[in-house]
Amino acid sequence: MKRSFSWVRLAAMVLAVVLLAGCKRGDERLDETETLPVDALYEEAKASMEGGNYERAIRYYKRLTSRFPFGDYAEQAQLDLAFAQYKRSQYDEAVSTVNRFIKTNPAHPKIDYAFYLRGLVNFDRNRSYIDRWLPSQAGNRDTEAARQSFNDFSELLRRYPNSRYASDARQRMVFLRNDLASYELNIARYYMRRAAYVAAANRAKYIIENYQQSAQIPEALAIQVEAYTALGQNEFADDARRVLELNAPGYAGGTAQKKSWWRRVWPF
Repeated sequence: MKRSFSWVRLAAMVLAVVLLAGCKRGDERLDETETLPVDALYEEAKASMEGGNYERAIRYYKRLTSRFPFGDYAEQAQLDLAFAQYKRSQYDEAVSTVNRFIKTNPAHPKIDYAFYLRGLVNFDRNRSYIDRWLPSQAGNRDTEAARQSFNDFSELLRRYPNSRYASDARQRMVFLRNDLASYELNIARYYMRRAAYVAAANRAKYIIENYQQSAQIPEALAIQVEAYTALGQNEFADDARRVLELNAPGYAGGTAQKKSWWRRVWPF
């Protein structure tokens, strides 16, 4: 009985030593963010981010900005923190970090990057993993972030038209414009399939007025022609047809009236 008790006591002592050693190592890692100078702390954070360890980078950048809230390192750390949060899909946190940077550093040399990064965060916010590999289906998701991203890039171009990020921002705005127009067009198609011709015509009108030069304009005009014709509003139908022929001569694209078996099952 005594021998058994001794073994139990020995095992308990070994376990306690292991746990204490683990706690000590954890404390050492934790204390590193409390003792490193600002330059070393920044380099650790930067190395973590470049190595893809965004969670560790976020922890170190946050500690840096907390311990050293002023200076060049703190300013750069805020931008890097926002990017790391973006890469970790922490979109709300990333936008908050960028907004805080813009508010406190309005004349920073990299302020254009801050506006660009905010647009980039919102660009990806509501896009699923599948959306990144397959063509966008804007009608199947919320478009609030897409609209905000468009506004963010627009503000970047308005404030800093010569920014190094301007060209990419313009290309993304073209994509977003077509994406948002596709969303509206999906709804117009849905209304046409349900013979809701007034709603379809109004939705097509919205596309024409708000997403000029988008690839969806010809089909929007074609929907107007069909919808107004179905409503007996021949004058409006003729006007839409003339605009269609002027802007897309020989247009032979499909309209909402043509249904595939899949569209009959799933209207969007």
